[in-house]
Amino acid sequence: MTKRKRALWGSLAAAAMISLAPISSAVADGYWQCVPFARLMSGIQIFGDARTWWGQATGKYDTGFTPKAGAVLCFKPTGRMNLGHVAFVSQVLTDRVIQVTHANWSVMNGARGQIEKDVTVVDVSPEGDWSQVKVWYDPIRDLGTTVYPTHGFIYQNQQAVTIAAATSKLALAQNAAVSLAKQAANQVASSVRANPLDMINQAADSTDRIAALIAAAQGDDKQAQQPR
Repeated sequence: MTKRKRALWGSLAAAAMISLAPISSAVADGYWQCVPFARLMSGIQIFGDARTWWGQATGKYDTGFTPKAGAVLCFKPTGRMNLGHVAFVSQVLTDRVIQVTHANWSVMNGARGQIEKDVTVVDVSPEGDWSQVKVWYDPIRDLGTTVYPTHGFIYQNQQAVTIAAATSKLALAQNAAVSLAKQAANQVASSVRANPLDMINQAADSTDRIAALIAAAQGDDKQAQQPR
């Protein structure tokens, strides 16, 4: 069994246990760091702090200064952001305006570790080479005032595209499993006066639906990895 499948079945087991919990607040929303989220979205297999990605990409992935959908924008470390940052490029709007989907940037609803989809990043470098950018900041609902230095873009190769397609399906299945677990927990919490046997049947039904989702995702994953 691969490491990815073991992690997936671990998520299933956790979701099944959560579905038996009588308190809905026992299910906490996930906290995302920028690195694992960018890796999941892009399929670019680089590990370690964001500040190390640009150096690690040498010899493994093409890099450059032209935005492309599917690439990862790599931020240099700064005093306030000493680990750097990486963001998945979801859309290119103009040669100096893109949208990124990234994690753990804005404080949203009083919490960090949130995922932000299709937020604006603007190239403000004098030469138009994406060496300096401004980034949308959710608390002010506008571009932030800070100018961030960047290395440039790390581009996907065919392997990264394949990995991204496969893992995104698994991630969707995991998210659906967590959603079902939350529903199950809420059902159990709202029926604490019900017959205990009915409560167990509800939890078992939810677990069966979660297992079906995971099995379907694994089937898609196997098809995605078959040679074409």
